[in-house]
Amino acid sequence: MSDHFHSKRPFFYGWYIVGVGFLSNVVCAFQFSSTLSVFLKPMTESLGVSRGLFSLLRSGEILIGAATAPMIGSMVDRYGGRWLMASGALLAGSGFLLLSRVGEFWQFLLVRWALVTIGATLMCSMVITLTISRWFVRKRGRAIAIATLGQGLSKVGIPLLAASLFVWLGWRGTWAVFGFLTLALVIAPALVFMRSHPEAMGLCPDGAPKPYEPNSFPARGVPPLTGQASTDRVWTRGEALRTSTFWLIALTFGVANVGVAGLNLHVFAYVNDLGYPAIVAATVMSIIAFTQLASTLLWGFLSERVDIRRTTMLEFLFQALGLAIAITASDMVFLYAGFFLYGIGLGGSQVLQEIIWANYYGGVSLGTVRGLGLLITFGFGAVGPPFFGFLFDVTKSYMTSFVLFAFALLTSAVLVLFLRPPER
Repeated sequence: MSDHFHSKRPFFYGWYIVGVGFLSNVVCAFQFSSTLSVFLKPMTESLGVSRGLFSLLRSGEILIGAATAPMIGSMVDRYGGRWLMASGALLAGSGFLLLSRVGEFWQFLLVRWALVTIGATLMCSMVITLTISRWFVRKRGRAIAIATLGQGLSKVGIPLLAASLFVWLGWRGTWAVFGFLTLALVIAPALVFMRSHPEAMGLCPDGAPKPYEPNSFPARGVPPLTGQASTDRVWTRGEALRTSTFWLIALTFGVANVGVAGLNLHVFAYVNDLGYPAIVAATVMSIIAFTQLASTLLWGFLSERVDIRRTTMLEFLFQALGLAIAITASDMVFLYAGFFLYGIGLGGSQVLQEIIWANYYGGVSLGTVRGLGLLITFGFGAVGPPFFGFLFDVTKSYMTSFVLFAFALLTSAVLVLFLRPPER
C-alpha cells in the first residue's frame, strides 16, 4: 500500500510538512527577541519604561513557553500539530493586532503574554520540528534546516522592514502588519497540509519503500541508525529525567541560551549606543540574520555526515569567536565581521539542537521528552534579557554581559562532547 501511494506522488508528502513549517517559522520570528529589539528604544520612550523593566517582558514570555512546553509536547505526541498550529496562529495574529492599540506598558505586557506568547508556543519551532522529525530520519538534518530557513529569512528582512514601517506607520502600525501576515500565512496551510506522521498516510519516513530496520545505517554520535534506533522506544517523563543524557543536553543548550536571548533583545540598542545610527544597527541585525539564514542548510547537511557532537561544538565556537571579535573592536568593519561569524554559528543552533534530541530519544515520545527539555532551556533563557538589561542600567554598558556570554558559549562547546546515548 505504501509503495503504491508513494508512486502516485510527484514527491514525498513530508516536504509539504516542511513547507508549512517554513511558513510558520517566517511569522514566528515576529515574536522573537531579535524583533522586539527593534522596538525596544521607541517603545520604552513611548511607554515610559526602563530597558531593564521592558526586558522582563521577554523573560515572562520565555517562562510561559517553558511552563507550557511539556504539555504541548505531549499533545503533539497524542494529536499531531495540525489544530495546534492553526489555533496558535489565530491567537498570535489577534495578539499582534491588539498590540497596535495598547496605551500602557501593562496592556502591552498582558497582550504579549496571554495571546502572542501562547499562540507562538502552539505554532512555532517545537511543534514544527517534532512533526518533521517523525517524517524524516535519513534526511532529518536537511528537512529541519529547510523549515528553519523561514525563520532566518524573516530575521533578515524584519529589521529593515520594521525600520521602514516605523516611518510610514509607526510602531503601532508595524505590529498590525505582523498580525495580518500571521493570520494569512499559517492558518490555512496548517489545516490543509499538516499530518502527524507518515504511517497515517500509508508512507514511511523519508519516502522509503519500506520501514527502516533497526541498525540499518550508521549514526554519527549515537547508536546505529541515527534517530531511528530509539524510535520504537517509549520514554516516560520519569525515565527521561533519570538519564544523564537528558540533563547534559538541557544544560549544554541552556547555558548558551542565556546569552542568545539576552543578545537578541539588546544587540540593536548596543550598536546604537556605540554611536552608530539606527540604520547601522538594523544592518548589523540583518547581517546576523542573513548569515544565520545562509548557513542553516549547511549545518543540516553537515549533521548528516559528521558526528553531531563535533558539529554542535563547532557551532558554539563560531558564535564565541564572532562575538569576541565584535566586542573587542569598535571599528565598523570588525563589528560587521564579528557578527557575521556569530550569525554563522547561530545558524546551526536550532537545527542541531532539534537533531540531537531526536537522535538520542527517537520519535515516539519525542514531544514528551522535548517538552521537558524546553522547560529547562527556556528557564535558562528567561534569565538573559533582564540580566543584560539591568546590568546595563547599573553599568551603562553591555560589555560585561557580552563577555560572560562568550565564556558561556565556550562552556557549551566543551559540554556537548560528553554526550552519550541514554540508558534506562
